[in-house]
Amino acid sequence: MLNRLQQIPWGFVVTCAAITIIGLCGLVRADQLYGASRLFERQVVWLLLSWPAMLLVTQIPYRSLRSFSMPFYLVCLALLVLTLFMPPVNGSRRWIPLGLFDFQPSEPARLAFILALAFFLMHRENYRSLAGLLPPLIMTVVPLLLVLKEPDLGTAMLFLPVMYAMIIAAGARMKHIIAISLAGLALVPVLWWQMSAEQRSRVVTVFTQRDGGPAPSGDGFHLHQSKQVLALGGAWGSIWQAEPLTDDPAAWQLPAARTDFIFCMIGERYGIPGCILLLSLYSILVVRGLLAAMRTREPFGRLVAVGIVAMLATQVVINTGMTVGLMPITGITLPLCSYGGSSLLSTSIAMGLLINISMRPGYEVTGEPFVRRMSDSGFGLKQQNSL
Repeated sequence: MLNRLQQIPWGFVVTCAAITIIGLCGLVRADQLYGASRLFERQVVWLLLSWPAMLLVTQIPYRSLRSFSMPFYLVCLALLVLTLFMPPVNGSRRWIPLGLFDFQPSEPARLAFILALAFFLMHRENYRSLAGLLPPLIMTVVPLLLVLKEPDLGTAMLFLPVMYAMIIAAGARMKHIIAISLAGLALVPVLWWQMSAEQRSRVVTVFTQRDGGPAPSGDGFHLHQSKQVLALGGAWGSIWQAEPLTDDPAAWQLPAARTDFIFCMIGERYGIPGCILLLSLYSILVVRGLLAAMRTREPFGRLVAVGIVAMLATQVVINTGMTVGLMPITGITLPLCSYGGSSLLSTSIAMGLLINISMRPGYEVTGEPFVRRMSDSGFGLKQQNSL
């Protein structure tokens, strides 16, 4: 046990800790602007639960998860179906009430999807054909549609980028990926039809947004206010301002400032340097995660690492993009930073699994590693022999 703790890449852990500290600073700023709350204390409690869980995950050989990946995936699908029958909260059915707290199945479902897809891809060659890409696509679309039905557009947007990253890492041919992408574009009208009226409105708002002037009504209000609050902090942040730029309470109004828009709180308080620091920390996690994937000789671990990195990067891009008007308002949290117990716990476990993989890069039994394989029809990583 002590030996394993010494093998933990503590630079990775420190980076995660720095992101959570910045998130706590954002919660403090939200309390200053919008009144005291107990969310800071609750987030600290969730941190006290999440960090031991992350460190515990690092001590369990990740290869033991292979046999549980498909059952875990199916259980999460069942929970997603069950969620649709729960009482709505603010018009959404995303949570299962458990008394002391509400459980959000879409959070563990993302990790279950990565584990199941990695297990499916690790020893197969059929995904190098066009027809062989259909099973991974089905495994992706089913949870995507269930999450979209809740509705939760932000989480639903994570599944496809993760799938593409994993099948490319597994060695799928690029011409087949392009073909299936073009086929997917033909299904966009179906996806649009599956969206709720509110989700469609949020997408349209991105293309009809206007800067300046009074705040619009409807879905455009959140986007207008998020950009305005960021601007009120100035280039260097309000921490260096002797007085606020305006004393109009309406100018500072920002719903979900502690969750979906925590990036605005950080940008308003610490300006461009604070935003750059936070994005740099996420970049460090992505780079370290990709390096861990490249060094891992075991196929399941490599694919899981790629999936977790793709999920983290996509979530950061979507959340930060929506605050500045580049993406629709989707209701997705900023990983390790936003307030939220289910999100923080599931992301911490995913980071623990990524650390776990980086600690065990080699085979524990005989076998051959992935080798890079280039051809005139595609590229990817191919396994020579399976365990």
